Amino acid sequence: MWTEEKLNEMLTTPSQKLIEDMKRIKGDIMVLGAAGKMGPSLCVLAKRAVKEAGIEKRIIGVSRGSDKIAVKFMQDNGVEVIFADLLDKDKLYSLPEAENIIYMAGKKFGTDGNEWQTWAMNSTLPAFTADKFKKSNIVVFSSGNIYPIVPVYTGGCDEKCKPNPTGEYAMSCLARERAFEYAANKYGTNVFIYRLNFAIDLRYGVLYDLAEKIMNGTPISLANPCFNFIWQASANEIAIRALLHATSPATVMNITGPETVSVKKAALELGEYLGKKPVFCDDVGTDAYLNDSAAACETFGYPDVSAKTLIRWQAEWILDGGRALGKPTHFEERKGNY
Repeated sequence: MWTEEKLNEMLTTPSQKLIEDMKRIKGDIMVLGAAGKMGPSLCVLAKRAVKEAGIEKRIIGVSRGSDKIAVKFMQDNGVEVIFADLLDKDKLYSLPEAENIIYMAGKKFGTDGNEWQTWAMNSTLPAFTADKFKKSNIVVFSSGNIYPIVPVYTGGCDEKCKPNPTGEYAMSCLARERAFEYAANKYGTNVFIYRLNFAIDLRYGVLYDLAEKIMNGTPISLANPCFNFIWQASANEIAIRALLHATSPATVMNITGPETVSVKKAALELGEYLGKKPVFCDDVGTDAYLNDSAAACETFGYPDVSAKTLIRWQAEWILDGGRALGKPTHFEERKGNY
């Protein structure tokens, strides 16, 4: 039986690798944009790793505080929370210094019609943040969407693939990267650019989106035939451990699972667990947004949970009445409109 408590426990239990790396990370860790989809569990995971390592280290989450559930979860687990609108330049520069920064702030959905807000959040703010924390080690969350759509047979873009963003959201994500790369080259700031392709939390994610369509009888498009994803606990562990791999010039790495997963096959497996047959539409495409995570797997090890297990867990979560965050990924979007 899945419960919120069980899921949170699984997402925030540190591995031995994380515990050992936490001992090597010097100084406190501050997470900017801490109350988003991944931030709360990342902060609590880091706090628990500090405790298991038997060391003293502050874990600080910075958030506007609009998500009361997320804030309470962090505070109940010993994370220090600072309330601040990061777009307020005075508040940004008044934040305490921290040796380590995990930058998770960003805007994606609602970009269409409000492009100026997305660019402010995804490009202007990073430039100020990179200046404020130029002496810190910084892990910068980015997106696999900055790469072009590629044929399925290629296995996805690796880090040598030249960015070719489609749409203003993806363009602004590349601008975020460039702002931190400037700091890495200009000031010698140690930076790790973390290009994520779909974390799975069970309360949201590409698998939740598929399952919801199956339950509602909504046709699932096969125009985008494949995707990558990764268990959120593994994604968060990598983000924390990546502080040890931040460099000047910046290190860039794709973060996702090693599998290239068929949309149709995943939907059919979900449908078997859910007891409902999925409905498909559109011709099966031959290309997709796909990322090659071989470098991350070599550096950090393979994710703890396989794609097949996550498909089963996702169905169980829904059948057990698990909560949804109501934040669809729009993984099927191919024209960059969010």
